Amino acid sequence: MNLGAFSISLAVKDLATSRSFYEKLGFAVTGGDDEKYLINPGLGQDTSTVADFTDVRDIRASLLADGIEIANDTDPDGTGPASIVVMDPDGNPILLDQFFPKPGS
Repeated sequence: MNLGAFSISLAVKDLATSRSFYEKLGFAVTGGDDEKYLINPGLGQDTSTVADFTDVRDIRASLLADGIEIANDTDPDGTGPASIVVMDPDGNPILLDQFFPKPGS
């Protein structure tokens, strides 16, 4: 998944469980050790506009296929701006908010 450039910081109870969860969201380990990690979408943080990204409805479908429950859903057949909310293993709500329509849609 191409999420764009952003970051989050969370304290978690079980690092391995949380790492697995966030990797399903498209994040990748970029640093750290077995006690702490830096996990981000793998993009530069220069805030440049991302020309192509994965539509939130495609992210939704991928998460459902990975067994992640959608706490606040969107119309899977819709287009343009939309958002979903998932809960991480520690109960933190994670908002995936798409402001713009996917190019070409």
